[in-house]
Amino acid sequence: MGCAPSIHVSQSGVIYCRDSDESNSPHQTTTISQGAATLHGLFIKTDAADSIPSVLAYQSRQQPPPSAGPRRKERREPGASARGRAPRCCGVEAETQTSTASAKQASTTEVQIGPMRLTQDPIQVLLIFAKEDNQSDGFWWACDRAGYRCNIARTPESALECFLDKHQEIIVIDHRNSRYFDAEDICRSIRATKPSEHTIILAVVPRTSADQEETSVLPLLNAGFNRQFMENSSITACYNELVQIEHGEVRSQFKLRACNAVFAALDHCQEAVEITSEDHVIQYVNPAFERMMGYHKGELIGKELTELPKSDKNCVDILDTINTFIKKGKEWQGVYYARRKSGDSIQQHVKITPVIGQGGHFVSLKRLHCTNENNKQLYKSHRDEKYTGDNFQSESHSFKCKNRRKDSADVKSITSQSSDAPSLQARRYSSTARIHSMTIEAPITKVINIINAAQENSPITVAEALDRVLEILRTTELYSPQLGTKDEDPHTSDLVGGLMTGGLRRLSGNEYVFSKNMNLSHSHPSVPNTINDVPPCIAQLLDNEESWDFNIFELEAVTNKRPLVYLGLKVFARFGVSEFLNCSEATLRAWLQVIEANYHSSNSYHNSTHAADVLHATAFFLGKDRVKGSLDHLDEVAALIAATIHDVDHPGRTNSFLCNAGSELAVLYNDMAVLESHHAALAFQLTTKDSKCNIFKNIDRNHYRTLRQAVIDMVLATEMTKHFEHVNKFVNSINKPMASEETSSHSEGSDCECTANIKNFPDNQTLIKRMMIKCADVANPCRPLELCIEWAGRISEEYFAQTDEEKRQGLPVVMPVFDRNTCSIPKSQISFIDYFITDMFDAWDAFAHLPVLMQHLANNYKHWKTLDELKCKSLRLPSENNN
Repeated sequence: MGCAPSIHVSQSGVIYCRDSDESNSPHQTTTISQGAATLHGLFIKTDAADSIPSVLAYQSRQQPPPSAGPRRKERREPGASARGRAPRCCGVEAETQTSTASAKQASTTEVQIGPMRLTQDPIQVLLIFAKEDNQSDGFWWACDRAGYRCNIARTPESALECFLDKHQEIIVIDHRNSRYFDAEDICRSIRATKPSEHTIILAVVPRTSADQEETSVLPLLNAGFNRQFMENSSITACYNELVQIEHGEVRSQFKLRACNAVFAALDHCQEAVEITSEDHVIQYVNPAFERMMGYHKGELIGKELTELPKSDKNCVDILDTINTFIKKGKEWQGVYYARRKSGDSIQQHVKITPVIGQGGHFVSLKRLHCTNENNKQLYKSHRDEKYTGDNFQSESHSFKCKNRRKDSADVKSITSQSSDAPSLQARRYSSTARIHSMTIEAPITKVINIINAAQENSPITVAEALDRVLEILRTTELYSPQLGTKDEDPHTSDLVGGLMTGGLRRLSGNEYVFSKNMNLSHSHPSVPNTINDVPPCIAQLLDNEESWDFNIFELEAVTNKRPLVYLGLKVFARFGVSEFLNCSEATLRAWLQVIEANYHSSNSYHNSTHAADVLHATAFFLGKDRVKGSLDHLDEVAALIAATIHDVDHPGRTNSFLCNAGSELAVLYNDMAVLESHHAALAFQLTTKDSKCNIFKNIDRNHYRTLRQAVIDMVLATEMTKHFEHVNKFVNSINKPMASEETSSHSEGSDCECTANIKNFPDNQTLIKRMMIKCADVANPCRPLELCIEWAGRISEEYFAQTDEEKRQGLPVVMPVFDRNTCSIPKSQISFIDYFITDMFDAWDAFAHLPVLMQHLANNYKHWKTLDELKCKSLRLPSENNN
């Protein structure tokens, strides 16, 4: 068995380990690692390492000798310098890890609170010590002995981050030395968080000498500490302190924490509940009581029952009878008349139960004991207060997909919690009253008011249903469908989750940074001076650019992966962009070169070929009669520019990836529409940076602002989190009104009238432009089969590469099904078409009339379905591969 191994550190930072009882055998010496190693479950890190993580989790260790002092001495080689010592802190991962307590001790504990039986998990302890010393070791080994899970933080930032992640029951903060951090500031920052409400915080203070007067504990209590611990590195002393805290404050706080569940039940209880003290001072009322009586809890809590108005319909001696019962500890129940805030008397069935004990309480349960007419009157009164008073509802929308996205969203309403202070409530009431007296109304407010009015004379069942409608209308996610669980359809769930979430919570300390290619000149083969100077092979291809079946990949090949400049010159000339912008063709050509240079050719999908493809689709849509008749020349120019720049400097990773990786762009744009915001901002930055490529330099300021706003709006519309909002608004504002007009009118000029009406409403033009670029951006499934297959392979490869990188960096895998070893590309295409494409292109086809696209879509969907039924993961059928 022998002694503990000795550790040697070379000047290069390489750690060598040798067992002491075999020190005479050179072949037993083993190089563990450079900078970091694992030895007997202990993370070791030398000074040669780049950094020391500020949040540490102790792993399993050998039990120390009884005295902490000698043990620290033994941990250093005789004659070794402090620099040569290998600190045993330092986990090599940046994120917090939880140490594993002794298996025989780390067990759950059952706690009883009234009739409620609770199970308490092993206690978690957070030690906040800037430096490792005997005191921190003492608490660590005390945690190990007690079976607690322990984390150590070295800095205030990491301490707060660790606590918000783990919610430890006990926190021990080193208050002995302010050289490294201010312990009281750390305590205050933790106390400012909601989870700290039930946490016990212990201050380790320096031991005072016999001739010193002991300092007051009040400053510590004011800072948020619960206790102080006089410096003592004895493991037994630390153990005793922690165990006393567990069986005292922690156990009590655990019971109090469980009371939150009881209050949640009371808040959602249909019966009115009132709790008073032995002196009949109101301590709690639930929302049902507020609705029944017409008061807000802030007007009631703290008041004596005698202060509230009484109904004159009760028997004279009813209160004496009630008091006689409850003072003897007996339950009373019967019929009682109460007076609401409005002055109305209502008949209630009341049950009052005394809770005996020190500082006892009386619990009253009340429900209506009245006629249907009274019920209806009370319901109406409650409803008016609910939507005109302070009891607003906030909705939490959960995404769930039932079969497909056509199901209605299920919105969960959570009653907002408010302060109990009467003065604050009075101010909030007056503010709310002013808001509801305003004459300015949003459309949704008018709808809600109409529904409220309809509830006036409706049966209760109808009124309740309309209440549900109002809850749904108040959500901020009116157009977002529900996403299903991954068990239902992992391809759809992963794809939708990855594309429609603006970013997941950052779970790692890794950072993803990509450099922005803001180069104004690159070494490229020569580009044409004018559209007439295009090489014959390219010109021949471009002759077919007005056809939907135009092969963008052939143009990519002949232009050496620079199709955007050539196609852009041709399309922009066809739509008179230079003339509208009053810029020369040379300026336009230089601008196209700069934009294309800032697309990443290394991306398999999001490169300049994709930009050229979207530009081609946009130009094709602009050529359709109804689209052309609905938009102005400025709209056409804005659409073509937006299509050209919509993915410039795309890194080949999704928004969720950038947010999870903590990229510079995610931080800059607050995790919202990160890439889309960057594409638009960079494009204008590149354009205005150099006069040679500034296509906007000669246009009027007002035209520029209008054009710029239109371009930005279209680029931001390509972000998928707003997909269903854009589609539904288009259907409701464009498709349905036009269908109604076409049905009611059979004259030849009806179509012209439709487009003329759209032109009269700029909002409708905006919806059309958004829908147009959205369809152009994801039109791959509507292309001819060979083009569709190529695009499917390219986007899948880009997602595969992202999944590979997420695994390498330890980031959350946003779309797990896009694993190159297991993914079924046909399934992913079917899910994408089902969820995003079909409805959107049905709506767009109804407006723009696109029979060729819809035929391609049907053929391509059938192709993917056939591959899926054959359980084929390739992109082509075996017969097609043979051909």
